[in-house]
Formats: sequence, C-alpha cells, structure tokens
Amino acid sequence: MRKSFVAASIAATLALSSLPTLATSTQTNASQQSWQNTLQQAKGQTVYFNAWGGADNINDYIQWAADRIKAEYDVTLKQVKLTDTSDAVNRVLAEKAAGKNNNGSIDLIWLNGENFRAMKDNNLLFGPFSQSLPNYMTYVDENARQSLTQDFGTPVDDMESPWGMAQVIFMHDTATLSNPPKSIVELLTYAKAHPGRVTYPEPPQFLGSTFLKQALYELTPYRKALSQPADTVDFNKITAPLWAYLDQLHQVAWRNGQTFPSSSEEMVRLLDDQEIDIALSFDISSASVQIDKGNLPDTVRSYVFTGGTIGNTHFLAIPYNSGAKAGAQVVANFMLSPEAQIKKQTPTIWGDLSVLSYAKLPASEQAKFDALPRGIATLSIEELGQTLPEPHSSWVGALEAEWRKRYAQ
Repeated sequence: MRKSFVAASIAATLALSSLPTLATSTQTNASQQSWQNTLQQAKGQTVYFNAWGGADNINDYIQWAADRIKAEYDVTLKQVKLTDTSDAVNRVLAEKAAGKNNNGSIDLIWLNGENFRAMKDNNLLFGPFSQSLPNYMTYVDENARQSLTQDFGTPVDDMESPWGMAQVIFMHDTATLSNPPKSIVELLTYAKAHPGRVTYPEPPQFLGSTFLKQALYELTPYRKALSQPADTVDFNKITAPLWAYLDQLHQVAWRNGQTFPSSSEEMVRLLDDQEIDIALSFDISSASVQIDKGNLPDTVRSYVFTGGTIGNTHFLAIPYNSGAKAGAQVVANFMLSPEAQIKKQTPTIWGDLSVLSYAKLPASEQAKFDALPRGIATLSIEELGQTLPEPHSSWVGALEAEWRKRYAQ
C-alpha cells in the first residue's frame, strides 16, 4: 500500500533545517499561540456543516468525526444534508443581500468547482485560513497535485481547506459483462449493440455533469480550450461533437433517453437489478462499499477508461458570516489529521483518497496507511491510471444549461 499512497500523494519536500532561525522560531511560536486562541474560542461552539447527504457511508463518517470532535475539542458538529451544494451557496448569497453579515446559518460547506468560484467571486468566504491550520502546515504538500491550489481553474488562495481526492470510475458485473467499454466512443458502440443497457445521471446532478465533461474531453478536438472560461471560446464549435454523440446515445439508452437516474446510488440499484450493465461513481471505493453492504453482488468490479478519467480535489470552506469561525477551523483541521484521513481512506468506510503527503507523515502513521485493506472492487492507484484535469469551472453551468435546453423533458 505504501507505493500506492506515495503515488497518490506525490510526496516530496525539502528537509527543514535542524537549526531554525530566530525569525522562524518566533513565527512558529506566534502560530502556535494563535491556534491555541482559536481552540479556546471554539469551545462550546456549534458548527452547522452543509454537506451533500446522498450517501449513507459518508454521512456515517461525518457523524464519527462529529463524535471525535465533540470529545476532544468541545465543538458540536451538525451536518445539514444537501441534495445540491449550490443551495447552500445561494443561502449565503441571500443572507449577504439581506445584510446578515454575522451569525449566518452556515458555518462550513463541503464544496469545489463552480460553487467555490461563486463564493469567491461574490466575497462570501472567510479567509485566508487553510495555511494557518496546524495539520495543513504539517502534512499537506501543495506541490503534490495542481488541484490542491487550483480548484477547477480557480486559485484556492487558502480560502478553502482540502478534504479528499476523487476520480471517476465505472462499475460492471463480471458475471454478465466480462469486457466493458473502455472509452466514450466504445460506450456508444456497446449501447447500440445492447439497447437500454447504458445510461448516466441527469445533469445538474454532479456526476451527470461530470459524465458530460468526460465525454467532451474525449470527443472534442479542442481540449486546450476547456481550461479557459466557457464564455471566452467558441462554445458551439467546441461542444458540437458532444451533442452529436448524446443524440445517438439517447436513442439506445435506458428508457430511450427520456428518463435518467437521479444519482450514483440509483445507478447502483439499477446495476444490481440488472437493468443496466454499467454504473459510474466519483468514489473509487463505491463498488467495494456497496458489495460490503449487500447492495451489489461480489462479482462487480471497477474500471477506468484507457485514456483516463476526470479527477479533482474537494474542499471545506467557511462562509464570511459564520458565527462559529473558530469551531469551523477546528473541524477543518481535524479532518486533515492522519486519524481522520486514514479512517476516510478505509475502503469499507469511504475509500476517499487522502490529501496528506505520505513523506510528511511520521513512520507510525505511514504504517497505518500501509496497512489499509483494499476493497474487493477497489482499483489501486496504478490501476486508476491517468487523471484528467477538470475543465474551468464555468464549463459546468454552460454544459448543464445546454443539456437541459436540448434534452430536459
């Protein structure tokens, strides 16, 4: 497992001098004192954590973290379960418009991509704060992965704290499909040969939108344009191959492309019921977790496309008007602890890839990561292959709007 974790974290940092300068020592003491003040202020606070609530295993993990945080820091963490993260963003925006600049209803949000960009552009964020978190300073290597500092093309600027990494995977039942399609083009060929057996979640559900980005990345001859804001390039020319593809796919898709699954969880159910042959998820351990829960047969396996699949980092952010900013920082710091990240990467709990640098961990914590089991259907880091970059965050809204104009019933 050690090799896998090293590959995931790409840990390489310069050795610190064993003889720190007086200035460095003073800065360190000031940082420690500042954090002690934060811990003191956080005691007794309640942090309302707005997070997508569509997966029971993730909700269970958040409750485990809440219990640990309460016991160790006297901070109460309450999850507000969302179906769409943009609902929380819009709530903060509405509170700002109403002049509610203190004691807002949200203290912490799980987000990335266009939701982060919307909050940053509208000055809805508290910060910078991430680099002041002790566990960030100790265990995160910003050079390990571009997505730690560039969130869908938007500079993070320490306004959100990394929580985990994800990558699109596909699932198939080896008992009924031994050789699944390994690209977007092959997927269409398979769908035409097996009508009604292929589908994807309906945008703007995030996985459905990701499927659009995956298909666009593979189909368009103008890949470089995807790193630019969607309104600064020829959107119609760049996306034309995508719509031509979907026009064909929907004709042979599950329910003739008139109805789409609402989530990854519904796709898992459809796969289990043998209504479809291929499901997808942004959680690399999803198949193993669902097998462990009895929601999928143990013949299901995960795979990725030959040319790679979309991957990103997801974050925790604090609204500017939170009334529990100290408590929210304590929560974000705990979520970056080796204890929390090891539990989170455990395949049967969540399986979410850690954002910590393996090389920055003490040997005792490295050993715990090394000892993590890999789920029966979870791909190794090597098997996950190439991670494709997320397009600029503006592409999400643009693709969703065009999709709905063309295909929404």
